[in-house]
Parts: sequence; C-alpha cells; structure tokens
Amino acid sequence: MTDGGRLQGFIESFTRLVDQGADEKRIFADGAKLLSELIAHDDWLPEKLARPSPERYQQYLLHCDPRQRFCVVSFVWAPGQTTPVHDHTVWGMVGVMRGAETCEEFAFERPGGPLRAKGSHRLPAGAIDFVSPRVGDIHKVSNALSDRPSVSIHVYGADIGTVSRHVYEPGTGVAKVFVSGYSAPE
Repeated sequence: MTDGGRLQGFIESFTRLVDQGADEKRIFADGAKLLSELIAHDDWLPEKLARPSPERYQQYLLHCDPRQRFCVVSFVWAPGQTTPVHDHTVWGMVGVMRGAETCEEFAFERPGGPLRAKGSHRLPAGAIDFVSPRVGDIHKVSNALSDRPSVSIHVYGADIGTVSRHVYEPGTGVAKVFVSGYSAPE
C-alpha cells in the first residue's frame, strides 16, 4: 500500500522551510519534526523504492528540489550491508522507517592523520540522526539487523547523488573522492 500524499506533503512543508531561509540549526530542529512525521507512517513508499539488492545497499532518489537545495532519498539495506567510512560535505538528516541501523562515527586525530573512532549508536525505527561538517560528518552505517532489510529516509542539503564526497581508509585517513549517484529501481 502506498500513500504518495505523505511524501508530497513532506516535500511541500520542507520546501516552505527552505524558502524561509532556514539555517542548518533550524532545518535540523523543524525539519526533524517533519521527517519524524513522515517516517512514522509506513504506507507511502512504493515497494520498488524499498527493495534491497543482494549486492549492495540501495540509494533511491525520491525527490530533488528544482534548485538542488535539498533532496529526499530512501536507503535500503539487506542484512549485513554497510557503507564504507565516508563524509557528506553538506547537512543531512536520516530517519529510520523500517528496521534499525548502526552508525559508527569517526573524526581526524589531526589534520592529514588517521581517523579516530568516536563511538557508535543504534538507530531503531523512528530515530532521527544528523550529519554535517558542523556536527560531525564522517561515519559508517550498517543494517543493524541480521535477519531482514532496513529502510531509512534521508534528506540532504544538496542533490547528494551528484556531490563530490570522500571515502576514507580509517587507519591512514587517506581520502578518495567519489560521487554516489543513485540506484535505479527495477
């Protein structure tokens, strides 16, 4: 079952927030409320945009603001799937809609040096997490469940699939540039 009106309502409300010139702190405060309302309902995401792949986690574009001020993406994780250690370079919010995720956070010990693990936290369904260069931007995310997929809805302060970002080798801090793109629904 899908209720596309929920996503459309979220997009309209989030667009109004961005149109007001909200800064990152306000986007996180007010935007998290909007995202929390969206993920509280599990009847709006089409199945083709919630389908895991056995090869790798999926990143499906749900909406991109025409001026690329924000985008909305569904991430779908099969059991055992994980990202590399990576950054975003823009603000982002993650809302877990189904299942659970584990987020491992990292920071540089010193500029140009290795990364240091800062800790990890589990995000159950309904939880909201934040990333940005201001609040912490380097992490590794995994499906916390070993027996079923997890689905999270992400909102980023750009068209994240086109942003040049970095994956990191934690032991050395060596960064490699990447552009994530998006998964194509089958």
